[in-house]
Amino acid sequence: MPSQATTQPQREKGTTKPTEVTGRYQKRLEEFIQEEYSHQLEELATQYPEKKSLIISYPDLDSYDPEIAELLIKDPYTIIDHFEKAVKAQDPFIGMEEHEFEPHVRFTDIPDEYSYLIKRLSSEQINKLVSFEGVVKKITEVKPKITLGIFQCVHCETTQRIRQDYKDNRIKTPNKCQCGRKSFKLLEEQSEFVDTQKLEIQEKLERTRGREQPSPITGWIQDDLTNEIQPGDNIEITGILRLNKPKKKGSIYNKYMDVNNVEKKETEFEELRLTPKDEEKIKELSNDPLIYEKIVSSIAPSIYGYEDIKEAITLQLFGGTKGKEKPDGMTMRSDIHVLLIGDPGTAKSQLLQYVESLAPKGIYVGGESSTSAGLSASAEKDEFGDEGWTLKAGALVLAGGGMALVDELDKIDSDDRASLHQAMESQKIRVAKAGMVSTFKANASVLAAANPKYGRFDPNELPAEQFNLSSTLMSRFDLMFPIKDQPNEDKDKEMANHILTTHKAAGERIEREEDRTKEIETREVTPAIDPELLRKYIAYARKNIQPTLSEEAEERIQEFYVEMRKIGEQQQAVPITARQLEAVIRLAEASAKGRLSEKVELEDAERAINLQKTWLKKIGMDPDTGEFDIDIIATGSSKSQMDKMKKTMNIVKRINEEYDEATYDAIKDEAKAEGIDEEEVKEVLKKLKKNGDIYTPAHNVYKPA
Repeated sequence: MPSQATTQPQREKGTTKPTEVTGRYQKRLEEFIQEEYSHQLEELATQYPEKKSLIISYPDLDSYDPEIAELLIKDPYTIIDHFEKAVKAQDPFIGMEEHEFEPHVRFTDIPDEYSYLIKRLSSEQINKLVSFEGVVKKITEVKPKITLGIFQCVHCETTQRIRQDYKDNRIKTPNKCQCGRKSFKLLEEQSEFVDTQKLEIQEKLERTRGREQPSPITGWIQDDLTNEIQPGDNIEITGILRLNKPKKKGSIYNKYMDVNNVEKKETEFEELRLTPKDEEKIKELSNDPLIYEKIVSSIAPSIYGYEDIKEAITLQLFGGTKGKEKPDGMTMRSDIHVLLIGDPGTAKSQLLQYVESLAPKGIYVGGESSTSAGLSASAEKDEFGDEGWTLKAGALVLAGGGMALVDELDKIDSDDRASLHQAMESQKIRVAKAGMVSTFKANASVLAAANPKYGRFDPNELPAEQFNLSSTLMSRFDLMFPIKDQPNEDKDKEMANHILTTHKAAGERIEREEDRTKEIETREVTPAIDPELLRKYIAYARKNIQPTLSEEAEERIQEFYVEMRKIGEQQQAVPITARQLEAVIRLAEASAKGRLSEKVELEDAERAINLQKTWLKKIGMDPDTGEFDIDIIATGSSKSQMDKMKKTMNIVKRINEEYDEATYDAIKDEAKAEGIDEEEVKEVLKKLKKNGDIYTPAHNVYKPA
């Protein structure tokens, strides 16, 4: 830990000096523990040393002795020291030499008036007890800190025991030996140490707006608090705000927290602070028969069209039912993942940015600047860990319970993209490096955008063949939408009109600010529901509504799955798999949440099925047979294409066996007899060569590999 300068809080004239806590206070603290916390003290005694802390609720202390409670805020080190002496005075291990009772006293339930946003912690709170909520971004490995130093005089070898100040990080040495000398050496093997860890906490994302950067602060935890939290955890910190002494001469100090207590908060992005008035508005809004349509139309209204995509994003914002477990104990994913792959200039990035501003909790990351460590989690050495190992949380961990918006997914290195596989399916990230083995939660919905392989979609190829993403990664997405920029006079006219209306509305809004008497018509570009109210509506639904399937919905979803599989059996193809079935269930649950309904009704099931069919028609339909074929996404080729590849491969092998080489013309002629035209032969040969199944020893000559 860095060296520190201790600044004592200013005191008003005529008040009792905080450092002059009298014996009366000490007695009051002992009485308080005996009267209010005797049961907790007994528990501490039975579990010590596995448990080392007595947790005190601030309101209990405030109601017992308001004066001491106020001093705890103003001069926390003094009160905490006296508190620990009061607990130690009731040592249950007196006379038992194998135990030395060294308890900690930690505080919880600090009043809101002493609870701050990280960015609001200022010089006024220096050396005072404060609390705040945040998310852990980094944490170092555990290191020892000296608490009792045994010093030996280098001349006469006399030893002295010096108890170290727990609120300071500089080693306190003896002033002088009895022999009059001042030279000492520390006997480390006889000294006592305590575990300590350094962590970085940042502002919770739901408390930021838009692209505002969350404020960070460093904290130090000790002893029984160590190894209890991980990067990505939502926590509430209670501690003393301190200052780091500048390394170089100067007047600017850095803040950090000397942590007294850490509490995990199982909160997610839905934990916005809603007032009774907010809840009244939300419930009133849910009674609107057109609520679902209004929510969809409120998603990026300035972006023309994309009704299916906006509907998918709407369901993604609500998510499925949380907390479901399979009979074997495995949890079932409730988050919905959506992939947009489109031509340049089709507003993919704008969609992601709008969702970031709308979602109560969202992290936006992009393209070439993203690595596996930035996306998932990592263990590495850096200055934060003082050249030791640091565990760092990436975007999917920090976005836990919210939305991770990944732009230009195709520009992320393929090795780095691989880190998304586990995070998106199991929603856990495991890091094992340099002996540090940790598991992080990554329960975030992923909304990703990418460009086609060749920059723009080729109308002569299947969309799935133009995705520059692995089939294993694509299979993690519940919904995928290709966005093609194709000229169409009617649609182009409508889009131009929409964009012009948007710009006109923006310009006239500026005029309206100058002249309040002007009114403009902006219905086309104004959200049907105010974005702030919609954020709260989504938050309320995610927190309070966990719908279950009705019999009608369950039967309809089962019917859809069985029908699709039956068609596949007839066509000898696989139209959908269990992955798509689970996706339909999640989408139906999200639809019910959008209505604040505890039951998934038939209409929700139909909405989910229609959305599933919509994207399958665009990506997962075999153009030769007109049937759904999930292999187009899983392997990049449909069942009919795979059959043509097998036939062509057999033709190449057969001709080579008969004539020692297979020319293009010979292959083309035999393929025609098999019902494969010349253009298809060219495409199939290209794929077989790319896959390494055949090679060309000479021009227009093909041999099996």
